[in-house]
Amino acid sequence: MDAVPHVVARFEDDLSHLKERLLAMGGEAEEQVRSAVRALSARDLSLAERVLAGDEPINRLHVEIDQRCFALLSRHQADATAVRVIVSGLKINSDLERIGDFAINIAEATFRYLQHPPVKPLIDIPRMADLAQGMLRDALNAYVRPDTGLAQRVLDRDDRLDGLKDQVFRELLSYMMQNPATVEPALDLVLISRHLERVGDHATNIAEDVIFMVSGRDVRHHRQEGGAPGD
Repeated sequence: MDAVPHVVARFEDDLSHLKERLLAMGGEAEEQVRSAVRALSARDLSLAERVLAGDEPINRLHVEIDQRCFALLSRHQADATAVRVIVSGLKINSDLERIGDFAINIAEATFRYLQHPPVKPLIDIPRMADLAQGMLRDALNAYVRPDTGLAQRVLDRDDRLDGLKDQVFRELLSYMMQNPATVEPALDLVLISRHLERVGDHATNIAEDVIFMVSGRDVRHHRQEGGAPGD
């Protein structure tokens, strides 16, 4: 008679560990992004190099978390809600691994950019980084709690990130048109802004998975809960 409560307790414990590991991976990914942008702002080549060499912890966690999710699915006869939690964990794991990849891409572009004189003072790219990192933190917190309201607020910030990316492009385009010598480094800044926008996209994916996990509703093509389809 005690077997069922024991199994339930074990399952809840396994889910708790899964969430802890996802938070750890999210922390690693966020720190990689933060360090890559700090290397750009501080013109710190050695920090950019450390980011380029520092993706192994994320890769290890990616494999570990996938294994945890598959073990949970095979070990327990989970109900529909628990299955959504596990499947969401798999998807979030993939999003976090991609964010780690974008941090590497930012560091690579930073390394190239630092071979040139600065094109301009950096204003909007650090703002993009702060916004994207905040979206990632809130998306992960929404998963752990779980909190669809917090997840929705992540979705609501995506347009701000897109707007900053477009602003960066327009400003850098004017620099490139005025001075051809700025074309190569300016293009690296454009790439960095696009990578940061993609970090935000993956944070948005996580927030959408949270809403699906909690409610069973697929909001991947809706920017507002219950709203009309969007881009």
